[in-house]
Formats: sequence, structure tokens, C-alpha cells
Amino acid sequence: ASRGTPGIAAHATMLRRSLSTLAGVATRAQAARAGCVANLNAPSYFSTVASSGLDQREKSDRLQHSRLAVAAAWRGYATDIATTSANSGAITAALKTPTADIRYDDNNHSIDKPGDPSKRAFTYFVLTGGRVIYASALRLVVLKFLLSMSASADVLALASLEVDLSKIEVGQTVTVKWRGKPVFIRRRTPAEIEKEVAVDNGELRDPQADADRAQNPEWLVVVGVCTHLGCVPISNAGDYNGWFCPCHGSHYDASGRIRKGPAPYNLEVPEYKFLDETKMIVG
Repeated sequence: ASRGTPGIAAHATMLRRSLSTLAGVATRAQAARAGCVANLNAPSYFSTVASSGLDQREKSDRLQHSRLAVAAAWRGYATDIATTSANSGAITAALKTPTADIRYDDNNHSIDKPGDPSKRAFTYFVLTGGRVIYASALRLVVLKFLLSMSASADVLALASLEVDLSKIEVGQTVTVKWRGKPVFIRRRTPAEIEKEVAVDNGELRDPQADADRAQNPEWLVVVGVCTHLGCVPISNAGDYNGWFCPCHGSHYDASGRIRKGPAPYNLEVPEYKFLDETKMIVG
């Protein structure tokens, strides 16, 4: 309470000074008006004008000018008093509660805010820009998806492989690379063909006739990946002189069919076709 006492006393002193100033202005205005009227109505004033050497018209003009001057002075004092009285409430409130937040009295007039009060143009601009961005992003996603579905030129080139068969001897097996996998192309002998055709399909783990695996009995094309765990078998090896997987001991015959070991299926036969007697396309 002791700390707040000097502040209260200072505000009270400022308020008393303001009220004293307002009272002095009002007193001086009333005194000036009274003096002007008294001088205007005093007998000495009229006697001085009447005793002067002026003619009647000049005397009348001078008296009229004097009355106009007094009325103008009175209107000025009255305006000062009215302005001070109108602002006395705001001055008193500011003295009682001083604050940094300045507020204006907008009871008699409106204050227009700069720019568009409704912000409608800005809202339209933001919404239109957002829609354009969303449409562009959606277009890019659709185009990227469509382009990813079509294979590129290098992928199409790797999808098929042309093989020259004229360099492969009878009884020889060559290995080519197709789609990242080894492919065995074997030119079988007449004895191998006769032996594989005579196999009883009922004895096979994955029954499949030799004629279903070879378009031309002389040529056998299989993917060189073991159907067990994906190892690469060895050509012209094993108990059936076909392929032997060194990883887990699977044996395949000269038709690529599983005959012994853990492999569950025959070697895969890829798509291929003969262009002529010396050329083949794999894939």
C-alpha cells in the first residue's frame, strides 16, 4: 500500500492542475466578454464617438465595426470553452487511467480500414492458386504412373534374346544370359532324344512328356536355375547325364526333368521360337 501512495498522489495532482486550467480558461472568457460588452455599452464610449469630428455616416460605420469585432471575439472565446468542455471528459479519463493503448472515439464518425475489409479478393486468389497446384500435382502423378507402365527401350531389348544356333555342336550345351538369368541351350544327340522320349511319366516327380518341353526334339531350352533354392546346375553331369545341382544334389535328365534330389519341379522352359534353322529368339 505504501508503494502505491506516491502514484495515486501524482495522478491526483495532475487532475487538480487540469481542472484549474479549465476553470481559468472559462473565467478569462467570461471576463473578456463582460469587458467587451461593458465597453460597448458604456456612456463614455458613445460620448467619445459622438464628440468626435466625424460625420454621422462615419460615426455609424465605426460603431457597427466595433460591434462586429466584439461579436467575433465572443464567438472565439465560446468556441474555446466548448472545445475544452467537450474534451474535458477524455482528458479527465486519460489522467485517471493512463495507458499505452490509444483509443479513438468513433461515435461520431467511422474509421475505414485500409484495403478490402472483406478480404474477398485475397480469398479468391488463395483458393484459385491452391486448386491450380493440386491439379498440376495430380497430373504429374497420373503421367508418372502411365509412363511407369510402359517399358523403356532398354527393357524391351533385354526382354528378348537372339541366339545363333549354327555354332553349337551336337551333344553340346551353351549358356546365355536372358533377363538376368542363365539359359541352357542344348543340342541333343539322337540317342538322348530316344532315351528321354521312352521315359515313363508315371515315374517322374513332376510328370511331363519330352514332347511338351521341346518344340524341336534336337533342341532343348531351359532356365538354368535349380527349382530347389535357386542354384545354377552343372551341365552334362549327374546320374542321368543332364544337369546336377552341386548345392543340394538334385539330378535332372537331358529333358530338364527332376529325377533325384530335393528339387520339387522340373527346370523351367522359357518362351522361345525359331526364326529359321540357325536362329532362335528367347523371350
